[in-house]
Amino acid sequence: MKLARLSSVFALTVSTVGLLMTPIMTSAAPVRVQDIKSNSSTLKISPLRTDVTINPGGTGSVVITAYNITNTPILLRAIENDFTAGDENGKPSVILDENSYAPTHSLKRFMVPLSNITVPAQGSVDVTVRITVPKSAQAGGYFGAVRLASAADSSGKQVNLGASAVSLILLTVPGPVVEKLTMTNFDVQQNGGTASNFRTPDNLTLFLRFENKGNAQEAPFGQVYIQKGKKVVYTHNFNSDVPKDEILPDSARRWMVPLKGFSKFGKYTVSGTFGYGAKGETIDITKTVWIVPVAYIMGIVGIVVFLIIVVGGLFLFLRSYKRKILRSSRRRY
Repeated sequence: MKLARLSSVFALTVSTVGLLMTPIMTSAAPVRVQDIKSNSSTLKISPLRTDVTINPGGTGSVVITAYNITNTPILLRAIENDFTAGDENGKPSVILDENSYAPTHSLKRFMVPLSNITVPAQGSVDVTVRITVPKSAQAGGYFGAVRLASAADSSGKQVNLGASAVSLILLTVPGPVVEKLTMTNFDVQQNGGTASNFRTPDNLTLFLRFENKGNAQEAPFGQVYIQKGKKVVYTHNFNSDVPKDEILPDSARRWMVPLKGFSKFGKYTVSGTFGYGAKGETIDITKTVWIVPVAYIMGIVGIVVFLIIVVGGLFLFLRSYKRKILRSSRRRY
């Protein structure tokens, strides 16, 4: 079946940083904020994620916009950080220590240090992040983040920002990249339990899990479809938003896909066709699922018990009848 792709969807949200960040999305549109108190200091940043490609020995730049939605100018520190895969739900973990680097795939080493910026009241400032890739850099993916945090003003006071704002940068260095994505789970579940037969068609989901054993980020996409016999009763375009959710190297990611189209009884085939990588690698997988309500099971059990009783009764009747005939024959002789 044809792999499905959807049109771009842009969104801007607020990222607050502790040890973990919210899932990555991207947008270049300004933030619309409502019900902000006049004395609160709040910062917005856009885009939340940028994908960029730079050749070995080349340079490039990413522009990040900081929005000050308050009535007071704010002084900010622009900090370069690396990040790694946080959990399997797509939450990256930003390395907040300014003197630390990710053990592998560090983009921070390629980023030119940034200066402090002042964002005027009700205004915005563009921050240009320059990236210089060494000629010796290996092909693959590199990941970093720019974090805007409060800094002391000229009087030595700190601007009251509730949290840092973060923009992620995912760099791809072209070349002989290793692309190796494997699917470890393709399980139909109901309320968290995996099975191949279910009593009702309610709350069925497909649990997908991929592992990336290559050296570049991968964004699997494709289509999940359900068939009853030869008829397709439901389709779902998987990971079709732009930008697509990605799996970092040496990590895994999971998705829960809602399943529909089941009736109260029947045999179904749940299939998936997924693609990834520059070479158009594909993964195809199929599973069989039965929907068998309790009433059907009880009915079948009742029929089986009835047949056992009938067959047993018939057997006993025939055996008794045979004995009766034998006794009658003996009396005659």
